[in-house]
Amino acid sequence: MMIDYMKKHESYVNDMLQKSPDGEALNELLIYHDKQIQWMQHERLIHLIVTLFVCLFTLIVFGYAVIITSVPALILFAILLALSGAYLLHYYRLENGVQKWYEISNQIRKALVSTQRQIMH
Repeated sequence: MMIDYMKKHESYVNDMLQKSPDGEALNELLIYHDKQIQWMQHERLIHLIVTLFVCLFTLIVFGYAVIITSVPALILFAILLALSGAYLLHYYRLENGVQKWYEISNQIRKALVSTQRQIMH
């Protein structure tokens, strides 16, 4: 769901950039986009913490399963391993999405500077 939100936002910003907005619209877009980045950075931090804890518990359960081999311990390890993989994949996609948003922010800034130069000349 978060990845879909990011894709929708990215599509919206790219559409706005394609319309060649004026300086005021670009400035509002930049403020809006930077606020979205700020929110995603918070999401990224929370997901990083959760991912690290799930991976830590996976390693602890693995150690337990190696020392005291039992079917429940192995089942729990398998579940946590799958959950760790899912969290790592999600965090990877979230991280790459935010990195892409940094580039979009730079594009908006370049367009804003270009618009301001056109007004001056």
